[in-house]
Order: sequence, then structure tokens, then C-alpha cells
Amino acid sequence: MNILEIKNLHVGFHPQDYLQAKEKIPLTAADNVGLTLQAGKTHALVGESGSGKSVTALSILRLLPTPAAFHNKGEVLFRDKNTSQDLMTDLMKMPIKKLQALRGNEISMIFQEPLSSLNPLHQIGKQICEAIRLHQPLSMAAARTQAVTLLERCGLRDGAQRLQSFPHQLSGGQRQRVMIAMALANRPKLLIADEPTTALDVTIQKQILDLLKELQQETDMAILLITHDLGVVRRIADSVSVMKSGKMVESGAVADVLEQPKYAYTKALLAAEPETSPVKVADNK
Repeated sequence: MNILEIKNLHVGFHPQDYLQAKEKIPLTAADNVGLTLQAGKTHALVGESGSGKSVTALSILRLLPTPAAFHNKGEVLFRDKNTSQDLMTDLMKMPIKKLQALRGNEISMIFQEPLSSLNPLHQIGKQICEAIRLHQPLSMAAARTQAVTLLERCGLRDGAQRLQSFPHQLSGGQRQRVMIAMALANRPKLLIADEPTTALDVTIQKQILDLLKELQQETDMAILLITHDLGVVRRIADSVSVMKSGKMVESGAVADVLEQPKYAYTKALLAAEPETSPVKVADNK
């Protein structure tokens, strides 16, 4: 069953001098983008920096800054718990209050840099409990108990002690595990992971990827993975779309696209891949 369907999505940006410019030509960031994602499956978006991967991901939850960014065409259909089996909701048309109820609940996102996503002034426990209590009618004590369980399930030992930590007191891998715990706090149907292993030690990369796959198997959630690392795609993705200049140039099963690419751009990405990917290095350790 499809959890997410993106159809003909178009996203543009007004340039900084848009109001003063004589020719008001917007910049296209995503052009006619489309994909489908099933429950329990992982779909990867790959491409060079600036190809439109993160713009596409942020568009799903309408997190792009307005009015600089605008959406003027396309649908983002999501099968939320309030719709029947035969219907899907267009997130582009959903009232903002209803969309806010979905964010962090039925749809969660792991951002690229956890240190900038976590509040440096608050302890980890307060931030996780806030994410839990926003969508669940729990007491603070019950939320803290759930937070400890989440942290330990995500590989952080001494979860109760970690609740007292501030973000700067944790390593990069530990902060990423905290972000995963927060994202999974309300058992989302869809997890958007934007470069979840960037700048992490190769051994930690493998642990994070294995954790995501294991949690996916437990909860049957769908994962939309944004990455530039084709080794990561091979490890955990079921299907992949290659993006270039805001357009999807090739999509299909991972084995088909990466082993038998049809387009020159995909072949160029594969040719630029390091002979030994970080994930393979970690596997051999």
C-alpha cells in the first residue's frame, strides 16, 4: 500500500532582488517531481548538491521558507490515519493546523545536522519529552520513561542519565541517535531522513543505518532517504530516484538503476563513486 505519492511537484524560489528586478523570473528548484513510497520500504533520492533532493523532502511537510519559496503545481498525497484505505490527503492543500498535527507525529524528519536542530539551551530529556507530549496525552513522568526507552532502543546506554545531557555534551553519533529517538517517538508512518550519516565516523554510519533498518522492520514505517552516498543506497534502499537540476532523470529499483543505468548523468555519478565506500569499510571492521 502506498503511503506517499508525489505527483508533478513544482517548487520555485524568488531571487533576492525579485522585487527590484525588471524581469521577475523565479528560480526552479524542483520541476515535475514524482515518486511513490510504500509502507515498510525505503526510497532514496540521490544527486549532486543543489539537485533538489532536500527541497523535495522539505516540500512534503511545507517547511520551505515563504514567500521566498513557492509551490504552484503538483500534489503530495499522504495516507494519514484519518483517511480511508482508498483515499489519500493532499498535504499541499491541508490546513496548516492539521499539517502541524502530522509533523513529528505521522511524518517525522531527521535533519542533516543534529547540533543545529537540537536546542543548545535545553537538556535532551526536555526536548524528547516535548516531542512526545505534543502528540500524546502523557504526564511528564510517563514521557520521561518513554524517552529513556527510546534512547536505549536507539543504542544510547544509560538513557536516564542521557536525559540530563545538553547537546554539546554528546558526540556526533550520539546526537544523531537522539534525533532518531525524537523522530520515532510517536511511531510515524513516514520518516524523512536527510543525509542521516553525513560527517559521522564510518563505524557509526554503519550502526545508524542498521538501526534505521531494524526499526523500520519493527514498525513497518516508510523511509524517504536523501543521500549522496551510493553505498548507503545499496545498503538500505529498495528503490532510488536520481535528481539533476531539480528533475528526476532516472528512477527504479536500486539494482536496476545502479547496476544498469540508462542515463549519462547516472553513469557519471557511479563513475565518481569511491572504489571503497565508507559503509563497506565499516563492514570489514
